[in-house]
Amino acid sequence: MGLILVLVMMFYFLLIRPQQKRFNEHKLMLDALKKGDKIVTSGGLVGTISKIKAGDDEVEIDLGEVKVMALRSSIQAKAEKTAPAKPALKEETVKKETKKAVKK
Repeated sequence: MGLILVLVMMFYFLLIRPQQKRFNEHKLMLDALKKGDKIVTSGGLVGTISKIKAGDDEVEIDLGEVKVMALRSSIQAKAEKTAPAKPALKEETVKKETKKAVKK
């Protein structure tokens, strides 16, 4: 009897509780969405929220030239603001570094 209780407790703390925590965090993120937020949908679309219907669970997502209506529940996450990429090395620099590496 004690072993079964221990297994049930382990199952709860290792599987059920973390899933509930992720669900609650996702719900809070969806409730905090506002116009202008950059988001990623579960389908992989990345866009900016241009309109949120108050009564519905629908949002309008601006994908550049296209605007799409989507369910709030299809939003996977807010897109992270990333730093701009470093400029690529000039071809000459790459060739010099490659020659140095080959000589070693």
